[in-house]
Amino acid sequence: MDGNGRWAQKLGLARTLGHKAGVDSVREIVRAASELGIKVLTLYAFSTENWKRPKSEVSTLMTLLKTYLQKEMQDLCANNICLRCIGQIDKIPSHVRDVLLETIDKTSHNNGMILNLALSYGSRNELTKAVQEIAHQCVAEELSAAEITEETIAQHLYTTGLPDPDLLIRTGGESRLSNFLLWQVSYSELYFTDIYWPKFRKTEFIDAIKHFQARQRRFGKTGEQVKKRGT
Repeated sequence: MDGNGRWAQKLGLARTLGHKAGVDSVREIVRAASELGIKVLTLYAFSTENWKRPKSEVSTLMTLLKTYLQKEMQDLCANNICLRCIGQIDKIPSHVRDVLLETIDKTSHNNGMILNLALSYGSRNELTKAVQEIAHQCVAEELSAAEITEETIAQHLYTTGLPDPDLLIRTGGESRLSNFLLWQVSYSELYFTDIYWPKFRKTEFIDAIKHFQARQRRFGKTGEQVKKRGT
């Protein structure tokens, strides 16, 4: 969800006001995704690198996260949405983390769409953690090197139990992954748009999905093989 700060600066506003406007896009896209029957929506809300930003901006982002969770908890339950979180949650300020964990707990029985927030998340850190856990298992002789498979690695990622993304959308005019789900998006379709996140709403979201639907996903096969399977 990129471009909040730049959107605000272009309008002569403080970057923090861009983040506040971005919350409205979050609310609209979450509801739209749920209405469209999407099973899992992951939002890259705060990266491990974002801790390097000015303290005042980080504080604003944490406050916005807390406020969003407090305001949306009832709506998440009413729409049968289950909240999950991936990343280094222990680094989130305790007053925000408490609300986050409470929301996760109160929505845990919902069986509709999974809203997956990536907070203090970095894919390289995630993969490092997975390798360390697998190495410990090998040292403890609970697992041999020959037994390590792609499934083994996937089971040690934050996203264990979730499907790999079909579509990755990045707003704000940047065309890079920025340390996001590097393992999981190996075969995801990528969609980049110049639209800043505060202006990315339901119409733009549906446009991205239509673009995705027009693509042929071959997963290493030929186009003819895919067409034949689909008939």
